[in-house]
Amino acid sequence: MSEYTDSATRRMDKAIDALKANFARIRTGRANPHVLDSIRVDYYGVATPITQLAGVKVPEASMLVVEPWDKTSLRSIEKAIMDSDLGITPSNDGVTIRLPFPKPTEERRRELVKECNKYAEEGKVAVRNARRHANEKAERAEKDGEITEDDLKREKKAIQKLTDDYTKKVDELLKTKSAEVMEI
Repeated sequence: MSEYTDSATRRMDKAIDALKANFARIRTGRANPHVLDSIRVDYYGVATPITQLAGVKVPEASMLVVEPWDKTSLRSIEKAIMDSDLGITPSNDGVTIRLPFPKPTEERRRELVKECNKYAEEGKVAVRNARRHANEKAERAEKDGEITEDDLKREKKAIQKLTDDYTKKVDELLKTKSAEVMEI
């Protein structure tokens, strides 16, 4: 591998990681602790992630249980969940917070698939941007006399193959997530 394909690979890996993170935040009918990752709780004046204030467990497929380590933060965590865009009403029993995940309706599942498609398209755009960046670097190197014209063609061919491979990865991730979302 050359420095151009290495650079493209690093950028494309970041695009795949970002796509996986976005997919993890999409709420399906199953309880997923990652849906709480973006929620911040006002804990003594500091916006703190829930995962730093409490243990998050999945006792059953459609339920999350949040157990705060500091029981005084229970109300703050409950409020942060209520204020978030999760669309789940937490139930507080004084010790833990339970988050029941209702099965989404058919219409809601279709909306979630559209959201998945949007994230996948953003992932593909990021992959293509990585390709463009690597190609520009290789073209500059050829222009400066660092590599030959034949080397440039080989690099572009390798970068395009890499792009095709990563685009397939995005499609596979989308297919898997869409199937998960549409599952009843």
